[in-house]
Amino acid sequence: MDFQVVVLAGGFSKSLVPLVSKEVPKALLPVANRPVLSYVLEHFEENNIKDFIVVVEGESAALLVGGWISNAYVDRLQVEVAAVPEDVGTAGALRAIDHHLTAKDILVVSGDLISDIPPGAVAAAHRRHDAAVTAMLCSTPISGPSESGSSGGKDKAKKPARHNIIGLDPTKQFLLHVAAGAEVEKDIRVQKSILRAVGQMEIRADLMDAHMYAFKRTVLQEVLKKKETFLSLRRDVLPYLVRSQLRSELSQNGVLAEENGNSKDVSDSTVMLSQLLTNASTQSFHELYALGPDGSALSPRKTHKCCVYIASKSNYCVRLNSIQAFNDINRDVIGDASHLSGYSFSPQNNIIHPTAELGSKTTVGPHCMLGEGSQMGDKCSVKKSVIGRHCRIGSNVKVVNSVIMDHATIGDGCSIQGSVVCSNVQLQERVVLRDCQVGAGYVVSAGSEHKGESLAKKEKQ
Repeated sequence: MDFQVVVLAGGFSKSLVPLVSKEVPKALLPVANRPVLSYVLEHFEENNIKDFIVVVEGESAALLVGGWISNAYVDRLQVEVAAVPEDVGTAGALRAIDHHLTAKDILVVSGDLISDIPPGAVAAAHRRHDAAVTAMLCSTPISGPSESGSSGGKDKAKKPARHNIIGLDPTKQFLLHVAAGAEVEKDIRVQKSILRAVGQMEIRADLMDAHMYAFKRTVLQEVLKKKETFLSLRRDVLPYLVRSQLRSELSQNGVLAEENGNSKDVSDSTVMLSQLLTNASTQSFHELYALGPDGSALSPRKTHKCCVYIASKSNYCVRLNSIQAFNDINRDVIGDASHLSGYSFSPQNNIIHPTAELGSKTTVGPHCMLGEGSQMGDKCSVKKSVIGRHCRIGSNVKVVNSVIMDHATIGDGCSIQGSVVCSNVQLQERVVLRDCQVGAGYVVSAGSEHKGESLAKKEKQ
């Protein structure tokens, strides 16, 4: 697959405070005791893709991510880590590394995407239609507590979130409308030319833009250059390309790129249309529209194609872009989506590292993980939770639907449910946490009870 792969790894995401810290940027947040970015890189590696540009927001975050990649993937992957300014957005990040983009097609993927969908399927759909952009869509994830307790959310029932409004052609191959963010709540407005050309449109609210895109490089670079105010691929670049596909302003529609990187103007419109028709197995509404109302190619209209690859409902596809998603993904990867974890589970359907120590009458249930060198006292109970490396956990401690990161210290008699306890946290004796997040290095006083709180050290100015 001769695509250039760009992984947008983010930086110190504000939406994930206090889970992220100056020592742990978003890309290194643990999912089943592995950095979330490792799932993206290794999924591509399994599909024989080993060259990447990893884009990180902020110099300090880039140094941390680059250091981890160098240690974890030496002699395995070719990774160039590119630092860009913070808060430039996904489009801004690509604009900042424009000079690195040289391949005919660019595959852009979010560094927080946990998925088992082969990236080659997106690339194949993109090439088959000679598309300007191809977006991967997947079923909207269902978020909320599991059957046996809370997972950190306030709502008590699982429910699908509303991420996008998607308009598809009858063949479900082409994207006719996309609304994201605040636009989801507005009236649907579709270009009349698109509706006339395609005849009918299927509106879907059960699909999510998975943040994996294949772009024709010349298209991507041209849009980023012309539209300097565009910050987001999902909210700016993709909707713009969709809206303008039948009245394209892209110069590549009048230029054919050759293999050696040179290009030639196409003045003979018949040649241009035959080229389009050769690249597609059947005529799309784009080609028919380009021919004009009389079906001739004497004065063709300029078009470009916006395609989709819709993943099967059986595929796993979730982004770690919120605290709730962090909880859900950690639960899934040691549960129903354990095939993504990279670990071998015991006959009890859990993972207890050989160096971990369990006290008398301590139980670690199914869909649990206990990391290297961690110790648990007597009469503890762990259910559907991940415990990191080198944690020290006292006696009579209950952990349910929670994530405890490395080097945490948990005193006797603590109860932790639906919560995230970050690295180097100290919970003194008899602390009760329910639906809380405790930031790195924080000390929770003995006997205190907390519900739905975010506990963290104040950042030094």
